[in-house]
Amino acid sequence: MKKLFLNGKFYTFNQIQPVTEAVVIENRRFIALGTTKEILSNYKTTDAAIVDLQGKTVTPGLVDSHLHLSLLADKFINLDLTGTHSKQTMLEKIQAKANTLKPGEWLLGGGWDENLFTDGTIPTIEELDFAAPNNPLFLSRICEHASIVNSHALTRSNYHPSISVPEGGMIVKNPQTKRPTGLLLESASDLIKPFIPVKSYEVMKDSLRQAIQFALRKGLTSVHTNDPLYMGGLKQTYSIYDELLNTEKLGLRANLLVNHEFLDDLHDAGMYAGYGNDTLQIGAVKIFADGAFGRRTALLSEPYSDDPDNYGDAMMDQYALYDIVKRARELDMPIAVHTIGDKALENVLDVLDKFPAVNYRDRLIHTQVLRKELIERLARPSRIADIQPRFLASDFPWVKERLGEERIRLSYAWKSLLNAGVICAGGSDSPVEPVDPLHGIHAAVTRKTPGQIHNGYIPEEKLSMYEAFRIFTELAAYPTNEEQIKGTIARGKLADMTVYSNNPFEMENPDELLDTEIEMTIIGGEIKYSK
Repeated sequence: MKKLFLNGKFYTFNQIQPVTEAVVIENRRFIALGTTKEILSNYKTTDAAIVDLQGKTVTPGLVDSHLHLSLLADKFINLDLTGTHSKQTMLEKIQAKANTLKPGEWLLGGGWDENLFTDGTIPTIEELDFAAPNNPLFLSRICEHASIVNSHALTRSNYHPSISVPEGGMIVKNPQTKRPTGLLLESASDLIKPFIPVKSYEVMKDSLRQAIQFALRKGLTSVHTNDPLYMGGLKQTYSIYDELLNTEKLGLRANLLVNHEFLDDLHDAGMYAGYGNDTLQIGAVKIFADGAFGRRTALLSEPYSDDPDNYGDAMMDQYALYDIVKRARELDMPIAVHTIGDKALENVLDVLDKFPAVNYRDRLIHTQVLRKELIERLARPSRIADIQPRFLASDFPWVKERLGEERIRLSYAWKSLLNAGVICAGGSDSPVEPVDPLHGIHAAVTRKTPGQIHNGYIPEEKLSMYEAFRIFTELAAYPTNEEQIKGTIARGKLADMTVYSNNPFEMENPDELLDTEIEMTIIGGEIKYSK
């Protein structure tokens, strides 16, 4: 059966026909574009389904090129501290949550960010013990590169002063007492996680279902998500997504990044990049090369401006990184590497240069601190800069103290990347940032936090509204080699569209994006969300 979507303003991102009024869909794909009059004249039949868009704006379906749906799912069942603006409020929320739990039950959650606090810094272990006296506690920082625990959690995890900390991690201790402060950096959290009870299959599935439905309400038609570490491994992660997307047909399309820890499982399962169908696919091999700016663990080529003895942390040495990439290449797999600092990016590119490209493109995720020669090395058809514009709204202005005036000029430098011919795909890294892609687009266009009144941080790196939407639509299809079947509205492509209450391309003030609502999320011609 044909479906006719009429009386819209379709921004197709298709150069042959950049704007149109109506489209026809059959067998989940676009088969015609034109004026409403033309489409009705040529395609209206007694059995055709007609949707009148009443002048609403439409783009190709929005794509999030990097997020963690499993961690977003946790927010529906655990303590969510996102946006908490004071230590006192954080402790009150912890205490309130603890009061709902049985003694000995783990108190889990995350989203805290001490840079937002107006009354001090991270809670001490003593304060955490007071807030949750009867429960082991584990709360991840919003960046997922640090966490806090209380004494119960350390005891439950068999902590002792001489315990061996995984490479790249640190248990922060009081310099006077030499006792843990409760703060764990990077892989030190791996000492705690094995002792946290595993969620049941059905709990994981139900919370992920809620996260998928939430993503649909935000206009997303496809996501590239990294979850096996949080969902019990590769086999279980794929199984849950398969049941929700292919069996229940929730609608969202998902590309699964597979952590390098599961390379053997990938091989044993006979999976590879592109394995699956156009609803659910295996993607690249995920690797972490460094940390984040919040705790100064992103790896820089020059020391932090506000910590002259600190260059950040490499998550592994070059030999280990080379070995992982070699194992991935033996399976003809692309890699997707977390690289926030310029030295981390350089290290990864040095290793990548030793291997031929594979069929699918390699991704350099975040790429927040750049140098001109690194941009040149990124500008290859086989490489993607997987960027998260909303990071700017969260990181400025404090990140300027970390990097200094000179280095900040080529940080979060999306315009420079695009101008150099680098393929950029847009994502959120949710739940680190809001899953709402309009927030990321707003940050790319304004380069400021909502509500701020200035010309933007490093305004010469602003993107136009068209460029910002392009990295969340057309260019976001490139990391998965799907540019021939999605990303634009064109004949033969998958019929994925997002419909808006306002027209972003005619806004006098881009802040209007923040008041724009998603009217419909359409995937394969099916309306999967309608306001």
